[in-house]
Amino acid sequence: MEGMLKLYSPINELKQIGEDIWIVDGNEIHMSFKLFKVPFTTRMTIVKIDNNKLWIHSPIAFNKELDDKIKELGEIEHIIAPNKYHYSYVLDWYKHYPDAKVWLAKGVSTKLKIDERENFVSLDNISKTPWSEEIYFTPFRGSIAMEEMVFFHKKSSTLILTDLIESIEVNKLPLLYKLVFKFGDNKYPNFRTSRDLRSSFIFKKQAKDSYSKIESWKPDKIVLSWKDNFRKWYGKIKSSILLVEKIVYFMRK
Repeated sequence: MEGMLKLYSPINELKQIGEDIWIVDGNEIHMSFKLFKVPFTTRMTIVKIDNNKLWIHSPIAFNKELDDKIKELGEIEHIIAPNKYHYSYVLDWYKHYPDAKVWLAKGVSTKLKIDERENFVSLDNISKTPWSEEIYFTPFRGSIAMEEMVFFHKKSSTLILTDLIESIEVNKLPLLYKLVFKFGDNKYPNFRTSRDLRSSFIFKKQAKDSYSKIESWKPDKIVLSWKDNFRKWYGKIKSSILLVEKIVYFMRK
């Protein structure tokens, strides 16, 4: 059945995009925003680290067939919730991998409503993890609404983002949702920080420092949570920093 958004088929399939890095696209998820729910596509990123264990970012809905395919790559050791909107399926995966470490961006523990547990670790205000020599990370600060953790996979020179840049492709939408996406200013073919998020960046110096850190990594490629024909588009980007610059640019608008 066709949803409101354009899905990135094939769904629940591993798509290798570089050395030791894959994405998996999932179905729509509907997130509550006060009076109504807004549809979003889902995408997870998987990285095999040097101990042959797996690091999974923003996991999509768990299903056994997908899990079996992932097991062929290795065992999941780290589960990442990169911001307070990308956490919906974290606990489902943790139930199947109870020995995994769950790494949480600022605000996620409150959303998950979990008690303090040894395997749940906040990424806020720490600089080293068991994987941080291979996957760099930094919080993108400056917003009063959300703090996203940004990641850089060194081996494939890939920047991994979630909501800092969006380009949402839609199918047929009811009028209400057309207005929502029009206001958000984040519908394809635009690639930009959504209007509501960029208006929340009131601490410009913090945002500029965060951007400078990302720029210092000099990424060649980028993973976004939103875009069709990923393989073709991914290969066309000569420098993902051209897109990241839009974060700072659109915060000035």
